[in-house]
Parts: sequence; C-alpha cells; structure tokens
Amino acid sequence: MTRVKFTDSDIDVMARMMRAEAEGEGRLGMLMVGNVIVNRLKANCLDFKDLRSIRDVIFQVQGGNYSFEAVQKGNVFYNRARGVEKKLAEQTLKYWREHPSKYALWYFNPYAECPPTWYDQPFTGPYKQHCYYEPQPNTCEGAYRW
Repeated sequence: MTRVKFTDSDIDVMARMMRAEAEGEGRLGMLMVGNVIVNRLKANCLDFKDLRSIRDVIFQVQGGNYSFEAVQKGNVFYNRARGVEKKLAEQTLKYWREHPSKYALWYFNPYAECPPTWYDQPFTGPYKQHCYYEPQPNTCEGAYRW
C-alpha cells in the first residue's frame, strides 16, 4: 500500500524538487525532503489544508510566495530529474519515512545552528544543513498518519 496516490508526472516533479532542494545532501537528504512533501499532502491541517496532490504541495503559495525556495527561485526547473532521483521520489511516495523528517512538515537551512522551534513548531533534528520541524502535539493528527 502506498502512502499517497501519484502519477508519473508527480514522480518527475517531486524528483526535480528533491534534487533542487537537497542534491548536495545526498540520497538520504533528498529522501527527507521528499518525505516532508508527502507529509504535507497527508496532513490536511495548519498551513496545509485542502492540498490534494503532489503538485498542490510543491506549488503551494503562502503569504504571497511559493512555500519552497526551489520554486520561488525557479531552480526546480533547471535540471531534469535523473533516474536516481525518480527512484528516490517513488520510494518516498510509496513507503519511506525516517527521523528527523518522519513527521516533519517543515525544513530549512538556517546557515547556522538549528533553532529550537520554527514558527513555534518543535525541532525534530538536523540532517546535514537542513533542520526539520514537526507540528506541536495535538495540532495536526494527519501528519502522523501512514
């Protein structure tokens, strides 16, 4: 059973996003970014209500800007997804979840130490340059669903 429904187009755009956001952090870093994307689709709470597809998550606008820096800057479109990124995207869409991104809905690169909270959401841990944050307890049960 897969975590979310997806198409070949979803795999491609998610693979591009994973590469654009975390290529420098290797396969595990790209998997973690992919996991946050899937978590946002599953969550249906907080800033992520009524998202119905991977494209909705990736191209979501919040506060007048795209949610992901790679979309804001356009670098999600610079490079095609390679086979390795497509396999990682499909792995994340189907089953992959691991700490610190297991329940995370947010990540960012602070270019410094990770702050203990991000918009009042608790820090779950770092992976290389990214800091991961999950929702406060009892605020988003959807983030914890398979």
